[in-house]
Amino acid sequence: MDKRLIGKNDLIMIGVLVVCGLLIAGALFLTKKDGNEVVVSVDGEVVASFPLDKDIEYEIQGYESDSCTNKLVIKDGEAYMAEANCPDHLCMGMGKISQVGQSIICLPNRVVVEITGDDKESEYDVIGG
Repeated sequence: MDKRLIGKNDLIMIGVLVVCGLLIAGALFLTKKDGNEVVVSVDGEVVASFPLDKDIEYEIQGYESDSCTNKLVIKDGEAYMAEANCPDHLCMGMGKISQVGQSIICLPNRVVVEITGDDKESEYDVIGG
């Protein structure tokens, strides 16, 4: 009876998984795109958009405009939520965003801040009829 913890097949499987992980990480790194616009939506409706290359501070009025506010800061090509009056402040912890498709979401205030690029069309092909 063999008492080895890791056999030859286990090592092959680990090697294959590591290679696959590196290929996926490389593909994601090579296909990421820098954004050029920050789009702000409240309750699914676009309320503002700003260029990512200009330093701006913008107060977002949330779903219930008198009690829900967020402060968006765009600085040095990155956008982040500097202040929020929501109870959990998770949106403030989402960090800085600058790549196409990245977003900051404040669920209690129904605010979405998203980075978009030059392409106004979707990245995915759609077969229409």
